Amino acid sequence: MKVGLLGGSFNPVHNAHLQVAAEARSACLLDRVIFIPTADPPHKPLAGGVSFEIRSAMVKLAIAGRADYEISTIEAERPGKSYSIDTIRAFRQRCPDDDLFFIIGGDSFAEIGLWHRYADIFCECNLIVAERPGCRLNDPLEALPDAVRGKFRLNEEEKSLLHESGHLVKFIRGTPLDLSSTEIRRKAAEGADISSCVPFDVAHYISLKRIYKK
Repeated sequence: MKVGLLGGSFNPVHNAHLQVAAEARSACLLDRVIFIPTADPPHKPLAGGVSFEIRSAMVKLAIAGRADYEISTIEAERPGKSYSIDTIRAFRQRCPDDDLFFIIGGDSFAEIGLWHRYADIFCECNLIVAERPGCRLNDPLEALPDAVRGKFRLNEEEKSLLHESGHLVKFIRGTPLDLSSTEIRRKAAEGADISSCVPFDVAHYISLKRIYKK
């Protein structure tokens, strides 16, 4: 089975997250996409102190009724920072026969050299890199950290990189939505309408629970 892993703080989950999941699934023929809310983000503090339970509840509302989408609370099941490599290895142990695809944005890929044990990620799974507004990767090889660039071969025709482990880094362009969780939180705090940015049930939940109200 081909499984996509889509992590993030999902604070809140919004339409761009869902579009990336859909386009990754279509481009790589994924059987399912698993949304993985971050429990303890390693790179920056979680804005607003919104609990893992509330962020997970919003994801559940956003993907309700989709048999090809599911949520995993795996990052809340272990202590410490939510490092991506640990999550990927946990899925590898749980599902040894699955073909794993870790889904990230182009902006994250451009900074992957700053991630904890980032070189090991390429050895553990495939990557799907989705273009983000204002972050087009014209030369994927040049975007890689110097330390690992020699381990890859570029396939220009398929818009992918082949790692020496046999895993792929696949780049998808799609139709990136210019949505920002920061901006959505600001609008919600001001009582503005966010229904064009997040699924209807998520917008209703945010309003009902007054999640981002100051």
